[in-house]
Amino acid sequence: MRLLDAKPSERVLDLCCGQGVLTRLLLDQKVSEVVGVDASPKLIESARQRTANPKARFLIADVCTNQTWADGRFDAAACLMAVHDVETVDKMFAHLAQALKPGGRAILIFMHPCFRIPRQSHWGWDEDKKIQYRRLDRYGVPLAIPVTTHPGKPNSGQTWFYHRPLSAYVNALGAAGMAITHSEELFSHRRSQAGGRSRGEHRAAEEFPVFLALRAVKLAQ
Repeated sequence: MRLLDAKPSERVLDLCCGQGVLTRLLLDQKVSEVVGVDASPKLIESARQRTANPKARFLIADVCTNQTWADGRFDAAACLMAVHDVETVDKMFAHLAQALKPGGRAILIFMHPCFRIPRQSHWGWDEDKKIQYRRLDRYGVPLAIPVTTHPGKPNSGQTWFYHRPLSAYVNALGAAGMAITHSEELFSHRRSQAGGRSRGEHRAAEEFPVFLALRAVKLAQ
């Protein structure tokens, strides 16, 4: 909400909105209109049931293949924890740019591509130095990583996590006609119980970000 800084007169896009949690927060800010878009009919139905407000609309659409919602009239947009869930991020960013007015801004928050890669990044402990370190097995090559929906449950389904190096996001935004104007790396607030490893674990929590936030602005044509 701080990065988006939505104003009461603005029309805001909630991209990959899920159950509409961000939409409801934006409505509390008295914005002019919020449009939530998501590919899941079940999540959109849940968002509609939870959000009874004439200023909110929810649309079922795959943001990578469908841009009927991208009408160029949005002042701002946000996409929270979903960039890594889409296979063709270049198409999603292109549609996002089409949705914004010139000068419109977008906030993207997602798993940090440098430090948090499912199955390819791990915590380790160096007993000699008494430090917790982050081990990366892979980074530079794009990966489609299967993720079990409910670990430990029989016949659980799976989703896909799409890892890309940081340059892929920067270049895809640029190709869509957007410029990154601000970035924040977000760290875990979790702290361990006092013990022999707590100091090293606390230091690691302050050194290795788990999420990345980007603010991008649509350039004038």
